[in-house]
Amino acid sequence: MIITIPDFIGITGVLMIVVMYTMNQLGAIKTEDLWYSVLNAVGSVLILISLYFYFNLASFLIEIVWLVVSLYGVYRTLSSGKTASG
Repeated sequence: MIITIPDFIGITGVLMIVVMYTMNQLGAIKTEDLWYSVLNAVGSVLILISLYFYFNLASFLIEIVWLVVSLYGVYRTLSSGKTASG
């Protein structure tokens, strides 16, 4: 199996989202932490880039929602003045 550049980009995005979710479940990061939302948003964008090359409507829709919610989290965190973890 050959991993293409779009595959690599998408896998990187998946890893970012999964690592943040796992860290949250383990109590290592809170959803209110800026990096939680930022890395979820970046991960979503990377997956969307890979979907440009290998489109799937269901995946596209969930990633758009994931991106919007993550960007709202970034906005909420920055608005509250909580930019650092812990």
